[in-house]
Amino acid sequence: MGLFTSINIAATGMSAERLRSDVISDNIANATTTRTQEGGAFKRSSVILSPVSDSHPQWRMPFVPSDLDNGPGRGVKVMEIVKDNSEGTFVYDPDHPDAIKSGPHAGYVEYPNVNIVNEMVDLISASRAYEANATVVDGAKDMFNAALDIGR
Repeated sequence: MGLFTSINIAATGMSAERLRSDVISDNIANATTTRTQEGGAFKRSSVILSPVSDSHPQWRMPFVPSDLDNGPGRGVKVMEIVKDNSEGTFVYDPDHPDAIKSGPHAGYVEYPNVNIVNEMVDLISASRAYEANATVVDGAKDMFNAALDIGR
């Protein structure tokens, strides 16, 4: 395990949480968008993360359960940004320019499937995760400085 491994792992987390915050902000900004370029109401997006693993770990943690063959983690990466294609809420407003013209929902306007409360909770979660990773970086820097002080 290298000297800067903890900083690199925290950096991947910070990068992922920054993207997650951007996607959540986009969801909040479009919470009332009834018309998009793709057609229809805005659909909520979410970020899918996965662990970064090394197929040949350089160091093996002691007392690792036998089902963890790949050793210590290397951080996280963004796998994809996915759209939630579930239906949004329908509000009856036949005078709205985006009202559905025919069918069982005639006269209704479909609003995005974005729940502001859930988005704010996710945003707070992403912010706290970013702060936790920043604290790891600060802690690692403090340990490096303490080690340098010992050597003086």
